[in-house]
Amino acid sequence: MQDRTVLKSMIHRHVLSVAPSATVQDAACAMTAANCGSILVVESGTVLVGILTERDLMTRILAKGLDAGTTPVGAVMTHGPICVEPETKVINALVIMIERGFRHLPVVTPGGKILGVFSVRDALPRATIIAFWHIPWSNQESFGICPWREELLDGMLG
Repeated sequence: MQDRTVLKSMIHRHVLSVAPSATVQDAACAMTAANCGSILVVESGTVLVGILTERDLMTRILAKGLDAGTTPVGAVMTHGPICVEPETKVINALVIMIERGFRHLPVVTPGGKILGVFSVRDALPRATIIAFWHIPWSNQESFGICPWREELLDGMLG
């Protein structure tokens, strides 16, 4: 893990984004369709101004009883998220995530090009995820591992 970069480790290598004026419901639908735990908020199609995560949806929308169909993303997003460059080592990204309590870090080039989001699950070595897939069902059940492993792994492996 020490030599892996965030860019090489990213499972999803696409930029999922919305404008700050989009509704939270639109953002949540886009996240669900893309099986992503976050969505970047951009202005003019390329300027990163924020990020909206699953946790934001829970704590800033649902817990406060806001209407997702009318609340603009810009009102509840995390403004000016901390970003990492594509060559950032995974271990360094994890330190940032642990220290700040993040699960998602936008990956942006020094020139400002948005490449995607590095998530905490991207830090897992692919071999670990693949090995999990090969644990026999009987062992998974005896260890209490989730019975929906196929869905889980599909999301992890993209």
